[in-house]
Amino acid sequence: MDPVIIVGAGPVGLTLALALARQDVPSVVLDEGPGKDEPRPARTVVLREDTAALMTRLTGVPLAEAGCRWAGWRSLRRKQVMREISFDDDTDSASGEAGSAPLHIAQHVLTGALRDALAGERLIKLAVDSRLDTVEQEPAGVTAHTRGPKGTWWRGSYLVGCDGPRSTVRKLLDIRFPGRTAVERHAVAALRTELPWTDEALLHRMPPWRTSGPSAGEVTGRPLPDGVWRLDWLLPPGKDLVTPELLVARVRETLAGWTDGPTPPYELLDTGVHTVHHRLARRWRVGRVFLAGDAAHLLGALGTQGLDEGLRDADNLAWKLALAWHHGPHEALLDSYQEERRAVVAARLRAADQALPLVRGGGGLRSVVPGSARGHDALLTDGHLGRGALGAPGAYATSPLAPRHLEAEVAVDTAPGAPVADVRVTAEDGSFVRLRDRLGRGALLVVLIAPGTGVWERKHWVGAGLMPRLAAAVTALPHAAELLVAESYPGAAAHSVLLVRPDGHLVTALGGVRPADLYAAAEATLGGPAKTEAAAGSR
Repeated sequence: MDPVIIVGAGPVGLTLALALARQDVPSVVLDEGPGKDEPRPARTVVLREDTAALMTRLTGVPLAEAGCRWAGWRSLRRKQVMREISFDDDTDSASGEAGSAPLHIAQHVLTGALRDALAGERLIKLAVDSRLDTVEQEPAGVTAHTRGPKGTWWRGSYLVGCDGPRSTVRKLLDIRFPGRTAVERHAVAALRTELPWTDEALLHRMPPWRTSGPSAGEVTGRPLPDGVWRLDWLLPPGKDLVTPELLVARVRETLAGWTDGPTPPYELLDTGVHTVHHRLARRWRVGRVFLAGDAAHLLGALGTQGLDEGLRDADNLAWKLALAWHHGPHEALLDSYQEERRAVVAARLRAADQALPLVRGGGGLRSVVPGSARGHDALLTDGHLGRGALGAPGAYATSPLAPRHLEAEVAVDTAPGAPVADVRVTAEDGSFVRLRDRLGRGALLVVLIAPGTGVWERKHWVGAGLMPRLAAAVTALPHAAELLVAESYPGAAAHSVLLVRPDGHLVTALGGVRPADLYAAAEATLGGPAKTEAAAGSR
């Protein structure tokens, strides 16, 4: 069968190629550039815990060592500390909520790790200096043409446009991309210096110095390795030019304000202006062609992270394409990519658009309403730290793949459709691993909660109690599945059975071994039986 054609060699395209290769699906990555990325210290990304784990799993590189996991979060308003969060003990001074430290990493470092991993994959072909100009599709596959020094025709089973905000794939398919332009603008600087908050990210609203005028009303500091910081200053609406002199003045006054004295020594490494747009493509699938990442959506206001969502697109789509590639075009399964991911991103955009007038409006009654400042701070913290409606990983509770009417379904702390907790499990070979380490292989995961199994060798309990009946039920499932055993899971009673998708989202939790319910849930997760090639081509 023909490979999957991936247009775009940014983090999302490279992630999709590696995720497909892990599931024995070949791909061709069309890179319109020379195959390497210019280092830009001021261009960084923040990854939530599960997407950081996905990157580490695909690259084989401990990315936490290449980036910086924040030790804490601090938000200030004028001279007052509004909120402090320590990720070492997982406590939030304002709410008591638990959380995990985001990973902050330079984008060129992340892309470089992905490219290095891709270079060792026999199932991935990288075609550099290849700019797409034509896409044609028919029931049996997709044909793409690229221009450049080695312009040629490419034949594929599916094609995925990961080619950014100005996506050629999206334009060739005539897919509308409505939304808002320049929702926020930030002046950005990467510099090496010493600040009082070692390895702690901070948000400072209305800093007391503000000698550069009202446009200096909010600044964010995010640490990177080796004493490097990324600073972002919120700019006023409009297109006022950010001159080098203005940016240096911002740097000097901000560092002096934070250190409560003269400007400390610093080394300016990189600068830029980051403009945030909010857009959402009308369609993410047309026949055998899909959109992912910035080609499908743009977001980023109030601390939200667009690349994090793009990586979730790739993770969601990879296992569905792999199943269709190996077993035939499961149309309901492929359709679910757009229905699940577009709904999550649309909800994130709605939340940001609703919060923007509150947080950025200022003046009027909002400026004197008690508690309004803390409410605004909570919204911004959610966006920056991946919490709440602005930032928490999306759940697929209303997914068309969600099973219905399971008699044995029970509640655990993870809602159906949400990402599972990363607990320690015993694998089929008896080794102890993390649950997330078993994701991304194309198999469903069945997890039995069995307290006490961790203190005994697997050979002593694998043939006892519920295990033989559960093992037989797993073998009979309509798709490959791996049976894992955990001593505990948040909110799960002993002998509960969890069914987990290949991308780490919970399908259901069952009270005991219920083969009929387990089979029905697995079949629903696959979108039902495979459809014919003719049906696939009629879309």
